[in-house]
Amino acid sequence: MDPKPLKFFEDLLSTPSPSGYEQAIQDVIRKYAKTFADTVTTDYHGNVIAAKNPDAPIRVMLAGHCDQIGLSVQYIDADGFLYVIPLGGWDMVVLVGQKVLVWTKSGPINGVIGRKPIHLLSPDDRKKVPEITDLWVDIGAKNKEEAESLVNVGDAITVELGHRMLRNNFISAPAMDDKSGAWVVMEALRRTNSKKLKCAVFSVATVQEEVGLRGAMSSAYDVNPDIGIAVDVTFSTDCPTIDKKARGEVAVGAGPTITRGPNMNPRVVEQLRQIAAKNNIPVQWEASGRPPGTDAAAIQVARGACASALVSIPNRYMHTPVEIVSLDDMDNAANLLARFLESVKAKEDYIP
Repeated sequence: MDPKPLKFFEDLLSTPSPSGYEQAIQDVIRKYAKTFADTVTTDYHGNVIAAKNPDAPIRVMLAGHCDQIGLSVQYIDADGFLYVIPLGGWDMVVLVGQKVLVWTKSGPINGVIGRKPIHLLSPDDRKKVPEITDLWVDIGAKNKEEAESLVNVGDAITVELGHRMLRNNFISAPAMDDKSGAWVVMEALRRTNSKKLKCAVFSVATVQEEVGLRGAMSSAYDVNPDIGIAVDVTFSTDCPTIDKKARGEVAVGAGPTITRGPNMNPRVVEQLRQIAAKNNIPVQWEASGRPPGTDAAAIQVARGACASALVSIPNRYMHTPVEIVSLDDMDNAANLLARFLESVKAKEDYIP
């Protein structure tokens, strides 16, 4: 991966973007997109929309959500401990003992997630998955007054940000779901040769996917695309305990996946298949029996109808602080979509 795109991805990984609090990451995306897009706009919802050739008659939207799961301060007790509610879907087991950052109006504050020590848990409690109300955030405050001088109810919290390189070009960090997808849609736009482009392309860093696909709904309504491709992460099945018979065969590092199913326009899917074969881009295949919980589901039915598709980055340990993806899979996904965009004709029939 070239240094500038890699630096952009590292910037994404180091920037907080809990659902509903994506302002910081919007600035990072806007700054980068302005170096290659014809226009860069942000709507009232917070979706960042970078476009090339925006006045062409056929319109294509790429969507990668930039929000990550997080927490929000719900209550501060008399001793200065913060009780929280989830922003998105957490497995409570992985939160215990995490280092966190509380994003206050004055800047980030260090904290940790505490729980009663195992020595003091009853035998029955040791067997139970904790509830969110069994956990708290400790910022080291002496009392409620000190905590409230720093933290407000509604402040967002993320696990400690940063990334770690692993072997074989694998990379681990919180929020690969879906900062990897947000990177892909912007990088695909950057790599598209404007001289070959016959369609209008709108690469959208969508907000609030983790709390109901909300940014995709509003941005797809505004963009009004003929073709809409979401880029998200998908469950890799190349690790222990995941049943390939139930989830299919998907490996980190073996290429992005293309999904087939009722959410996917067969003509777009076939075009993606041909582009991958022509350009020697490795891809994997997934099946979905119903619209999945990604932006593709919202884009398909925005306004009237849209020829939708889903390209995904295999991800181990989804919705944990140690999600793993492959930089090679991201690179191949960006190339796949760039070549797809260059192949879309000024007049094209995607009616199934």
